[in-house]
Amino acid sequence: MSSKISRNVLRLRRHTRIRKKVSGTAEYPRLAVFRSSKHIYAQIIDDQIGHTIASASSLEKALSGVEVSPTEMAKRVGQLCAQRAQEKGITSVVFDRGGYQFHGRVAALAEGAREQGLEF
Repeated sequence: MSSKISRNVLRLRRHTRIRKKVSGTAEYPRLAVFRSSKHIYAQIIDDQIGHTIASASSLEKALSGVEVSPTEMAKRVGQLCAQRAQEKGITSVVFDRGGYQFHGRVAALAEGAREQGLEF
């Protein structure tokens, strides 16, 4: 019998370890990323009150009509999430990579949010 631990369990352990140090406040909410095999999701969360301030995903109608690479889609999701945050007065966030490596789609999402003017 194999005793290999699944990748998702290892990711969740990393995410728990990260969340011990990273938490969102009213001044610096948390930009949380979730990456599935097909889609990517981003939320800006105030952990003190437990509310999502802004969110965006690759499933939205504004983004789903265009045929682009997954990395380019992640960048657009980051831009859209940052735009929605700025409409609510958020300019600075703490980035929570969700246990994923800061590489590929996760890095593209962060780059898109930075291009739109979000600081972290």
